Amino acid sequence: MTLALPTASARFLGLLARDLPPARLATDPRTLAAHAADRSGTRPDGLPLAVVHARRTTDVTVALRHAHALRVPVVPRGAGTGLSGGATAGEGALVLDLSGMDRIRELSVDDQLAVVEPGVVTADLDRAAAAHGLRYAPDPASAAWSTIGGNIATNAGGLRCAKYGVTRDSVLGLEAVLADGTVVRTGRRTVKGVTGYDLTALLTGSEGTLAVITSATLRLRPAPAATATLAAYFPTFEAAAEASYAIGRAGIVPALAELVDGPVLQAVDPSLRTRGAALLIVQCDGAGAAVEAAAVAELLAGTATSVETAEDPAEAEALLAARRLALPALERLGRPLIEDIAVPRSRLAEAAAEIRAISARHDVPVFTIAHAADGNLHPIVVVDPSLDRLPDAAWEAAGEIFALALRLGGTLTGEHGVGVLKRQWVAEELGPTAHALQRRIKEAFDPRGILNPGKAL
Repeated sequence: MTLALPTASARFLGLLARDLPPARLATDPRTLAAHAADRSGTRPDGLPLAVVHARRTTDVTVALRHAHALRVPVVPRGAGTGLSGGATAGEGALVLDLSGMDRIRELSVDDQLAVVEPGVVTADLDRAAAAHGLRYAPDPASAAWSTIGGNIATNAGGLRCAKYGVTRDSVLGLEAVLADGTVVRTGRRTVKGVTGYDLTALLTGSEGTLAVITSATLRLRPAPAATATLAAYFPTFEAAAEASYAIGRAGIVPALAELVDGPVLQAVDPSLRTRGAALLIVQCDGAGAAVEAAAVAELLAGTATSVETAEDPAEAEALLAARRLALPALERLGRPLIEDIAVPRSRLAEAAAEIRAISARHDVPVFTIAHAADGNLHPIVVVDPSLDRLPDAAWEAAGEIFALALRLGGTLTGEHGVGVLKRQWVAEELGPTAHALQRRIKEAFDPRGILNPGKAL
């Protein structure tokens, strides 16, 4: 027996069916279930009302115009690779699937920029740029399947953020649709520009709560003339963290500096764990890559148990494989609760030691990886996937880790976003005045509160 929909929901679906092209609207249970959760493992209550498979900006404006009028919550979604629950959609929500908006509209070699739709896969854009001697610098570990829109929504960081910054540093301008269906364009095509408030930066990292991004103008950079990659094993995670900080103190700015602890190495490949209790991967790029790498190798030699260098791209990727395979390896062990704190770089080793103590105190295994060059740690708790809810000990350990980050002068999230997993700690970091101001900004963009409600703030 099919249950009758509430009048408003039925009317909403009727309007969408009338105004959208055929096959854009889906309401079958299988599609709804596939679009209800993201990679965080968070499960919302119930299934969403419908999924709109957007292909053009007009699809988004139609969906939002009707949702705004009827006060239907809307959850924007890309590839669903988010790790904080930002793309989860529960009962009564409309999922706006943007993964089909996947065209690279323009790639300008002269201006070193690309104009792309939100469903473009990050690695695909980088490959397209490489054909012209350029690169898209942001390099999240999920680059092979995450989308540009999702990267912008969370202000994703990634492996190369040590030298090239996070996603925000590569976003020049946006086309976005406001909650009522109004299209707005922000930013510019120039590298510099300070006219008006920086709405582009505001929307980047807003987790779909202020507007739905339908196009992005992105900065490209020249591909480096050379790269050199080092893999150094250490007797302790803290020693590796101190070594990564020493690189910066020596005045060397690597393209990436990634840190993987012993438990993660064991999960990826037990043979790696026999080589040390932590792995630090450093990559230098540019014309002086080999010279910089040699200086880093000399610097690390004093405390590392071994250091190996690769200048061949294939060898370099082999060294990076342990980092890129970390999350898939942990997912094989159970359900990862993937935390994402950042601390001042000088306190990275202290944070690592405290996380180990928290793990022992709560008898909760914590696997840690880090973007070491900018103090961004991912302490990951892995729990039994058959459990309906996260164990209290896991939540208590996570809460102490967040408190640790704030106590050390850091932040709850460096790149994954708040989503639903970290909402209860947001007010503590922001403080009452800034928190209230951010809520007022949300109201200005989305007065009826339909865009990704219950997320971020």
